[in-house]
Amino acid sequence: MPAPTAHIAAQKGDFAKTVLMPGDPLRSEFIAKTYLKNPVLVNDVRGVHGYTGEYQGKRVSVMASGMGQPSIGIYSYELFNFFDVENIIRVGSCGSFDPDLHLHDIIIAMGACTDGNYAAQYRLPGTFAPIADFELTRRAAEECKRLGVNYKVGNIYSSDVFYEEYESCSAWSKMGVLGVEMESAALYCNAARAGKHALCICTVSDSFVHPNEKATVEERQTSFTKMMEVALALA
Repeated sequence: MPAPTAHIAAQKGDFAKTVLMPGDPLRSEFIAKTYLKNPVLVNDVRGVHGYTGEYQGKRVSVMASGMGQPSIGIYSYELFNFFDVENIIRVGSCGSFDPDLHLHDIIIAMGACTDGNYAAQYRLPGTFAPIADFELTRRAAEECKRLGVNYKVGNIYSSDVFYEEYESCSAWSKMGVLGVEMESAALYCNAARAGKHALCICTVSDSFVHPNEKATVEERQTSFTKMMEVALALA
């Protein structure tokens, strides 16, 4: 399928080699208008805002992924395979399982556990472990240290279900999984298959350990700035 695709109304060259990918289109717009110099809207199909501009002299793009593995699976696949994107950095929100992680702290997802079936398409004779690009992971950890951000590197849980009938988070927590979100495993699968690079950086928006800690909708869109700055430094 040549560019443009059914989901991205852009041409080859419209996207930079590195794309930041929040779930929320409004967070995409916020990042572009807050951090990028001369941002240009390169995609708005279904309201999924995609922009390309400059950050500290480097060309950078940002585009929303929507919610869930099927959605980020479509957008990241097309960016990797049809628009010559090399790096996708998910900048999302997550729920924390870890007592040491509080609101606005950061999880760098070295691996992504999942209850989803995305990797079944590859017909592998076993269980595939979706993991991040090591160099992006290393640099993100160094940048968090430089900025003085409280963070942890480890496994995250990419769930296909937001409202679970039977809550499974305690089981994942017992295995050392740091938190839960809904996209990273599919992104890591697509990067592996395309021979490209991916990383998920998530800001804690709520906690299963500290139930009174919860970000508002507006905070999710505009206040997770440390995560955004870490991701932009990797571009």
